[in-house]
Amino acid sequence: MNTVIFPQPSPDRDPFLDDFRQTQDGINSTMKWAVLGSVVSGLVMIIAIVAIVYAVIDCLKKAGTAIPTYARIAARDTSSDQEKGSNPIHFSSNEVKIGISPDLPVISDSQVEFATMEKFLSNMAREKPIRFSPDQLTAFTDNYTTILGSGGFGVVFKGVFPNGVQVAVKLLTSNWDKRVEEQFMAEVGTLGRTYHINLVRLYGFCFNAEVRALVYEYMENGSLDRFLFSENNQGIEWDKLHQIAVQTAKGLAYLHEECERGIIHYDIKPGNVLLDRNLNPKVADFGLAKLFSRESSQSSLLADGRGTPGYAAPEMWKPYPVTHKCDVYSFGMLLFEVVGRRRNYDDSLSESRTWLPRWTWEMYEHNELSVMLSLCGILERDREKAERMAKVALLCIQYLPEARPLMSNVVQMLEGSKEITPPKFPFEHLHSLAPNLTGDGGTNSSLNTTASGTKASEHYHSTRVREGLREIELADL
Repeated sequence: MNTVIFPQPSPDRDPFLDDFRQTQDGINSTMKWAVLGSVVSGLVMIIAIVAIVYAVIDCLKKAGTAIPTYARIAARDTSSDQEKGSNPIHFSSNEVKIGISPDLPVISDSQVEFATMEKFLSNMAREKPIRFSPDQLTAFTDNYTTILGSGGFGVVFKGVFPNGVQVAVKLLTSNWDKRVEEQFMAEVGTLGRTYHINLVRLYGFCFNAEVRALVYEYMENGSLDRFLFSENNQGIEWDKLHQIAVQTAKGLAYLHEECERGIIHYDIKPGNVLLDRNLNPKVADFGLAKLFSRESSQSSLLADGRGTPGYAAPEMWKPYPVTHKCDVYSFGMLLFEVVGRRRNYDDSLSESRTWLPRWTWEMYEHNELSVMLSLCGILERDREKAERMAKVALLCIQYLPEARPLMSNVVQMLEGSKEITPPKFPFEHLHSLAPNLTGDGGTNSSLNTTASGTKASEHYHSTRVREGLREIELADL
């Protein structure tokens, strides 16, 4: 009898076990891919974070280099420098570091690199003039090689900071007297606390027993008077001359009405308006400038004959405090010279045209300003702006300071956004200057005629202007 043997199910072939193993293998595979995906995602995120951190650090470093190289602050001075008590420049391949005496604010490189952007901008806003050493100035000027000009207060040399920025170094006269001392303190005390696009910038100064100097930004095109009173005056388009007048007025408006403390310049004239490479003007030479309180609008000191004859307001020659309106008067004289492209007094011309302000008034009074402007070479397309400038000039030179406009209003009138008030006769004060021509103690009260008095007063004015022209020729830049 044959025995039938049925096959026994093998444990390895258990269908339930096979299903379990297949399910487990699927889960393991899914987990492996999930873990791998998580690892890859994590690496990508880490790389992204590192890249962002690196970019931020790099941005802060670049922001730190935005500070002019000449203004980088050294963490310490060398021992030899400390012994000498100087603040030399430390030259390296990529930057210049300047040590500053303890009484001046110091911003370290580390502070700039790791500060927030707001802190960095705040530090930049508080940037002040730097105190340079004599050795630094020698290096900047290549041992004082290139002279830009000279005058009664010293010599101006061209210089270059190690980062390539050009500068003008005014080396004050070695004859250190009260006038030079006052000029030094005026420049640092006023210009050193201001920053405006239409004011020349004071980068720093040097003051020790041997050297006193002021370091300014370099202005490529020199002073405005070189273009107005020389053969180069045709090189500037009239529209650009109008822009120069407006921008100069904006600089003065800032000094009088906008900066932290009011400043009276005291010596506004074309020679003290400098032009950069794009012929943008910047008011310069604050050697006579004084701070004033806006509450009283007066200088705390007497004018004491400040300013240049021919540009100085009448009150500048009187023994009492003056207001910032003396700058308005001087700006009016500058406007006449821009319109006429000549000095405000020229005795080579006919008598009626000798003194430009008086000629302008007479032509205005007889509604003939357009004729005068044509004689000054101004084209028809520019007459409207030129006529506006002439009227504003007449307002600016009014005898009474309170009758002169604020510089902010001058800006608006020059730009055409404010109506120009018809100017009044501005020369009444000149009649009072006429001497007694009768020689009899004043018995002839009429002095013959008003005309003779006017001629005498204009003779007095012309004498003052001639003195001013001589002073301009000798004036420091």
